[in-house]
Amino acid sequence: MELSVEALSFLIAIAFAAGTIDALAGGGGLLTIPALLTVGVPPIAALATNKLQAMIGTGSAVLAYFRAGRIDLRTFAMPAAGAFAGAVLGATAVQHVDPGFLTAVVPLLLIAMGFYFLLAPPMSEVDRHARLGRWGLTAVCAGIGFYDGFFGPGTGSFLTTALVALGGLGLVRAIANTKFINLATNVAGLSAMVAGGKVLWLLGLSMAAANVAGNQLGAWLAIRFGGRGVRPLLVVMSFALTIKLLSDPANPLWRLF
Repeated sequence: MELSVEALSFLIAIAFAAGTIDALAGGGGLLTIPALLTVGVPPIAALATNKLQAMIGTGSAVLAYFRAGRIDLRTFAMPAAGAFAGAVLGATAVQHVDPGFLTAVVPLLLIAMGFYFLLAPPMSEVDRHARLGRWGLTAVCAGIGFYDGFFGPGTGSFLTTALVALGGLGLVRAIANTKFINLATNVAGLSAMVAGGKVLWLLGLSMAAANVAGNQLGAWLAIRFGGRGVRPLLVVMSFALTIKLLSDPANPLWRLF
């Protein structure tokens, strides 16, 4: 698939912004997937290409958090394994869904996530008692992993919320370990997409370079200042991008009216 210089530059800039936001609190896919769809990338190819650039960017954030001593590999290896398995199932399932269905459902999921970010309770910076043990948290991460393999945007934010609300972690520790779990889902989802031949490699690697730079900036900001202030931006972006997608007369949702 050929893109104009303007479209490629637009996607690279979006990938940088998405990497920064993703390293802070998750939700970078709220920017990249609609951007890919906007320039004409088919829905499944957009999901697959986004997985490539997100995996590389997330990997760089994991490295930054690990060097800072924020990731607990022993505690979260099992939840990461559960998320990996869920993502494989989700990424396999999405390749057997009509692309028209995906084009229609993306705005609906973005609306749902916008309300989620708007209404979710505030997150504490302090560790507290966990509500779920390792197996329970693994089951939750497996479910979120399936969602990530099937669709993806907002996965980091869902994982961060789960680690804070159910795992008892403070916000920055939750963000760091979210990146580790999210890396597992990205690797799993990308593997399934590669097997299906859906990845646009040149575009994905170009976006990945910008995403890595953004993730490094976001990880530094999170370690230095904490993850506060990102959620309002995610709320605004989810609704703004929903409006953008729904403004396209070719969207199958218009057939309902």
